[in-house]
Amino acid sequence: MPVIEEELTVGIREVETGRVRIRTVTHETERVIDQALASLDVDVERIPIGREIQVAPEVRDDGETMVIPVVEERLVVEKRLFLREEIHVRRRRTETRFQQTVTLRSQDVVVERDDDAASERSD
Repeated sequence: MPVIEEELTVGIREVETGRVRIRTVTHETERVIDQALASLDVDVERIPIGREIQVAPEVRDDGETMVIPVVEERLVVEKRLFLREEIHVRRRRTETRFQQTVTLRSQDVVVERDDDAASERSD
């Protein structure tokens, strides 16, 4: 007589539901700077000064010498790095409980002796 018992095995399987690709795109643009720069040149003795000033000095007389300041505008271009934005990516793991009613069947074998049949045979 075959004896049957059902068993239940529960396992967890990881399922990939999607993927994300994040990349950055860098755009470069070139700009032409068109700025007028002024300089004043005079054919006289030149005395180099080489310091930054806030205001152009006036023409002045220094005794017999007319001092004409020669100024020059210098364009100062700075390249600065700015953090424009941040992308924050968070991974979140969630667990959900799964419940389902499952019917399991099991068979037991009971062996009993029939004492009445044994006594009839011995008579």
